[in-house]
Amino acid sequence: MKHALAPVALAASLALAAPAGALDVTAMTDAERAAFREEVRAYLLDNPEVIMEAVARLEDQQAAAEAEADTRMIAVNAEAIFDDGYSWVGGNPEGDVTLVEFIDYRCGYCRRAHEDVMDLVESDGDIRLVMKEFPILGPDSMASSRFAVAVKQVEGDAAYEQVMNAMITLEGEVTDTVLRRLAGTLGLDADAVLERMDSEEVTEVLADTRALAQRLGINGTPTFVMDDRMLRGYAPLPQMREIVADVRAQR
Repeated sequence: MKHALAPVALAASLALAAPAGALDVTAMTDAERAAFREEVRAYLLDNPEVIMEAVARLEDQQAAAEAEADTRMIAVNAEAIFDDGYSWVGGNPEGDVTLVEFIDYRCGYCRRAHEDVMDLVESDGDIRLVMKEFPILGPDSMASSRFAVAVKQVEGDAAYEQVMNAMITLEGEVTDTVLRRLAGTLGLDADAVLERMDSEEVTEVLADTRALAQRLGINGTPTFVMDDRMLRGYAPLPQMREIVADVRAQR
């Protein structure tokens, strides 16, 4: 990535270093252009760190632009992100920070992040957690999310939380037999839940979440939204705590 950006970054750094109108390569003769190129080459060979400085500056600018774009998209879609009326809400419902996670139960990084997320919410005590079912890794992912959404609609929030914690560690193929057994283990109405799985009500929830993800430019899991910022991918617990602290400090 950095090697690919180096020519662009170098051109940008040369343009920024020169006063407006002071450098016009197109106005040079062939001999002047060759001499100029040789001078640039010699300078970079003597000072190779300049390339990395320019690349770092360009990457910082790109990261800032992406963060600004995320902030705008979050503001436009705030209600659908934080208060859609159908996603499970846990943690402290009155918490001063809302953490939204787009989750796929078959995603290895979601599984790795789950314990950290739950630890963060429990240890902080002032975080409102919203889970968005976003199955993108195939039929088992879809079956898992359909089951979880159906459980919430049929059995309620407490049952959903149990299923969420069970599905994130479930190994093997997700079949009706497996789901029926899980429902029975948790004391749920397996017949009602499995019947609900293929309903329009469940389909609508998943379709709405997928449409929201597309508007936000989310194409991977886990993805987190916290206030006005987006975190794409797994972040260890210490980093999540730093982000929460920064969110609070910026208010």
